[in-house]
Amino acid sequence: MGQTIELTSADGFKFPAYVAQPSGKPRGALVVLQEIFGLNPHIRAVADGYAADGYFVVAPHTFHRVKPGVDLGYQEDDMKAGIGLKAAVEGLPAPGVMQDIQAAIHHAAQAGKVGIVGYCWGGLLSWRAASALQGLSASVPYYGGGMTVGDDLLCQPTVPVMVHFGAQDHWIPLDTVEAFKKAQPAVTVHVYDANHGFNCDQRGAYNEAAAKLARERTLAFFAQHLS
Repeated sequence: MGQTIELTSADGFKFPAYVAQPSGKPRGALVVLQEIFGLNPHIRAVADGYAADGYFVVAPHTFHRVKPGVDLGYQEDDMKAGIGLKAAVEGLPAPGVMQDIQAAIHHAAQAGKVGIVGYCWGGLLSWRAASALQGLSASVPYYGGGMTVGDDLLCQPTVPVMVHFGAQDHWIPLDTVEAFKKAQPAVTVHVYDANHGFNCDQRGAYNEAAAKLARERTLAFFAQHLS
């Protein structure tokens, strides 16, 4: 359904992005941000799913600055590799990967208002994007590790944000979710009886009921803010 294109960041860096287009006129645009497992079949399927719902979707390869073509599975070795790649990207001089996400937003804007949705590490990046980047109209982070603590807890989003967390997520303890709610009263927060990664049907943590409800809420949120 989709195709890979090349985008160029403000610093001239070129990187690939997966683009999925709706069958008719787009109802808006979405930037989809990957987990720590790269732009793998699951993330491409997520992008295709949003395109089927009428959105023009751009999913950038956010590991490309440190390693091209990352496409991992969900085994223990994949997890270790993904954690290492995330650390490498997070260690880049500012603005690092954020300028690649900005380029993806600019490209997506040809289809109208732009929303951003990210999963796992992509959830953290989509939270940062809501306050640091231009051209967004809404952001939906899914279980973004790190966004409930430290400096990221204090981000000041400039667009409406809806966040999905799992009550059984040992990467994001519930007490930090409660702290996030207090620090970010304008953000819509949903907590599900589920684990980290509950949206991914290729992971053992997949929770069909939670994934379905979160997706319904996400689509309604984007319909409200991107129309």
